[in-house]
Amino acid sequence: MERQYLIDALKLSEPWRLFKIMGEFVDGVEALHDLGPAVSIFGSARISEGDPIYEKAKEIAYLFAQNKFAVITGGGGGVMEAANRGATEAGGVSVGLNIRLPFEQMPNKYSNVKLEFKYFFIRKVMFIKYAEAYIALPGGFGTLDELFEVITLIQTRRIRPFPIILVGSDYWAGLFDWIKARLLTEKRISASDLEIVQLKDDPKEIVKTVKKMLIL
Repeated sequence: MERQYLIDALKLSEPWRLFKIMGEFVDGVEALHDLGPAVSIFGSARISEGDPIYEKAKEIAYLFAQNKFAVITGGGGGVMEAANRGATEAGGVSVGLNIRLPFEQMPNKYSNVKLEFKYFFIRKVMFIKYAEAYIALPGGFGTLDELFEVITLIQTRRIRPFPIILVGSDYWAGLFDWIKARLLTEKRISASDLEIVQLKDDPKEIVKTVKKMLIL
């Protein structure tokens, strides 16, 4: 049986695992290198069709696909499914980067470009490398992980600046109130760091903002 805790299992005595990592990078680059303009959309896997967040994710992805953006998601359920579904229903490119997990994550049926990853860090590189913008809807630890990683990479100038938009002002407002009250006040971040992220709710305005910032 394969070990579940992959980082713990990574040892120099197992060089074959390094080739597996290289292989996942190669597969991702080969599949996505000519994707064109794309947005990565994140959010909770624990919602279903009919939930307002699901329907908004679907609408946002639909509009992006109509505007010739590919839509990239984590390939699972909830917001990921909704975004892949919206892009597919608009006749666009709908990418699902699924991750193999011992529970919860199952690939959705709406992506028309499918990849499966064993390692989270490789999958995260693909989300960033091929995205022109990050769109984060309400989610949990996974969504926060993706969000703060890309903010940090932009803050430290490891990647080019691009739009990061949080959808759902009522959901995200408390977090950003805390960031301003603690991180900014205590000088853990600069005022300019707050400009990396925008809060928006209207799907049409989100697409318009991304296109304007990218001059598309």
